[in-house]
Amino acid sequence: MNPEEPSGFPSVAQLTAELRRETYKRNYRQVLRSTVYTLVVVAAFAVLVATIWMPVLRIYGASMTPTLNEGDIVVSLKETGVQQGDLVAFYAGNKLLVKRCIAGPGQWVDIDESGDVYVDGRQLDEPYLTEKALGECDLELPCQVPDNRYFCMGDQRLTSVDSRSTAVGCVSQEQIVGKVLFRVWPLSGFGWLR
Repeated sequence: MNPEEPSGFPSVAQLTAELRRETYKRNYRQVLRSTVYTLVVVAAFAVLVATIWMPVLRIYGASMTPTLNEGDIVVSLKETGVQQGDLVAFYAGNKLLVKRCIAGPGQWVDIDESGDVYVDGRQLDEPYLTEKALGECDLELPCQVPDNRYFCMGDQRLTSVDSRSTAVGCVSQEQIVGKVLFRVWPLSGFGWLR
């Protein structure tokens, strides 16, 4: 038999090429499968973190202007230690609201006609406001914040519906989703919130 005559069997070079092709396909499938599994695990972990520890929220409305604007996306941290001045996200009825904590349990809150806020008889320094207003207030002032509750107000005092209204009232610890700490969108406002 002449080695140059076709024998019906593949040559060594053809077998080597086919082996390389099959090995490449097998490795490609393994890498693809591994990548998909990794992405699924990372996505599940991100959803878990965002749901349990760090909820991501989108701002609707203008009650927190100029600190937060409609369409801003913020990250909050589930935390129970709310302090005066903190931005907090909480449920009021079936709505998720973001407001600023003005006073804590047992403190006295008073607001005069010009919109100056007093906590335990001392006027608050509120550099985050562009204008002060009494706004929608149907509470009898001064009022004491009940135990395990917080008095919260929006930074846009004229239009914000907040703890000054009996529709919202003082916010209980159970209603609080977390402290709003960080703005992630828009990129021009990216950073820590105060």
